[in-house]
Amino acid sequence: MYTLAIISQARKASSKIYAIIPYMGYARQDRQFLSGEVVTMSIVAKMLQAVGAKKVIVVDIHSKTALNHFKIPTVNVSAIPELAKYFKKLKIKKPFVVSPDTGGSSRAKKFASLLNTDFITLKKSRNRNTGKVQIQSSKVDVHGRDLIIIDDIISTGGSIIKATQFLKKQKCKRIFVACTHGLFVGDAERKIKKAGVSKIISTNTIPRSTSKVDMAGVIAKSI
Repeated sequence: MYTLAIISQARKASSKIYAIIPYMGYARQDRQFLSGEVVTMSIVAKMLQAVGAKKVIVVDIHSKTALNHFKIPTVNVSAIPELAKYFKKLKIKKPFVVSPDTGGSSRAKKFASLLNTDFITLKKSRNRNTGKVQIQSSKVDVHGRDLIIIDDIISTGGSIIKATQFLKKQKCKRIFVACTHGLFVGDAERKIKKAGVSKIISTNTIPRSTSKVDMAGVIAKSI
């Protein structure tokens, strides 16, 4: 609502208003998953357009389908190159990139390519009613390797925790976690580290203690 009010007021001074929304949380509800659910993303898109936004800029939106609800230009900025730059500085020897689910496979592939390494994708299922996550992969060859689990959003940390527990059983070495949007609801960060993660890195789309990657410059270039 605050963003809508600012855009409405800004229209009095300019006809070209760009809405920069680094974390578009509503994108997780871009369609009806269960009967009776509201497609929140559709409503948000209509409101932003109604108050006068002429362009919307987001960072690593959860589902690109969400942008189809807009009738104005949209830009989806990727944080993957910036995250890769950060991890290169850590000088981890031959890290193996892991996507916690098939939906993030292309993200992991791009991240691994920038780090000049390989990647794997785990198979995951989530109960839409309970939110419970299960890793369906049976076995992966990560013995003795340092791993980087890459995801776009970490909320409760359920997927990351399950993936970490599974990978630890495969006798991997250290596990690092990288994400664009670190919500870390409740004590998610503590639970993730307790599961066996050595370090968590996120961008500053949501300011946290884990926010080591600045997206301001990349966003500025997209305007």
